[in-house]
Amino acid sequence: MSEIIYIAYLFLVEPLQPATEILIAELGYAGFESFVETDSGVTAYIQKTESYPGILDEIQILNSEEFSISYTKQEIEQTNWNQKWEKNFNPISVDDLCTVRAPFHEKPNTKYDIIIEPKMSFGTGHHETTYMMIQHILKNNFENKSVLDMGCGTGVLAILSEMKGAKHIDAIDIDNWCYLNSLENVERNHCKNINVYEGDSSLIEGKKYDIILANINRNILLNDLKKYSSCLNNNGMLFISGFYQEDIPILEEACKKYMLKLDEKLERNNWVSLKFLY
Repeated sequence: MSEIIYIAYLFLVEPLQPATEILIAELGYAGFESFVETDSGVTAYIQKTESYPGILDEIQILNSEEFSISYTKQEIEQTNWNQKWEKNFNPISVDDLCTVRAPFHEKPNTKYDIIIEPKMSFGTGHHETTYMMIQHILKNNFENKSVLDMGCGTGVLAILSEMKGAKHIDAIDIDNWCYLNSLENVERNHCKNINVYEGDSSLIEGKKYDIILANINRNILLNDLKKYSSCLNNNGMLFISGFYQEDIPILEEACKKYMLKLDEKLERNNWVSLKFLY
């Protein structure tokens, strides 16, 4: 078996928050696998075979005038990435109702207890977008609903959907690591109603759902809104996140074209999550 070579990008960030969290989220969408926060910023890791010139061109926060962010990069030898990740993984609690934790954390006293193996997949609940999507699920009725979790990451939203009573859930991610990690986490949480698939939105053609969860990014959302609307049952709900406050007008305008009406907005450190009714 050939050795996997990684590239480390060492980012210096000032001020640290919320820039560091935003940077980590954007890098995760770009394909970076794991992150270690430091006193001066964050170190992000990506396989050498996945790195390419211009990989940072779509990282919006690097062009922000609010923060000063610089970086260097270096090739590094093989190491235990999951061990590094575990050291930086702490349990989170959402609205005192739902806890997202690792297997090695103490069992909490909350209604919903989700156990996520803290590997490299995006979606542990720590980032604002996942946190808000969890809030949406907690606040809405999922009993006997059919649900799509598009861009499922760790599978945390699909798992909570089943805990909330959903009868059928499809969880889809284009990334192989996320697909495998979701399978592990679905089994770890003893879920029975979740099907996990590796692929993109082409997999949902011809299917119907009562609820669609899509925590991805603005451009992918805009590209896939037509498919989402065609797959929603009457009176269905669409929950989206992965974008900023300033992105709301373009997303709301696009949703109107497909008979999707904005019903609720959640905001957390300039990240936004929206609920639409069909």
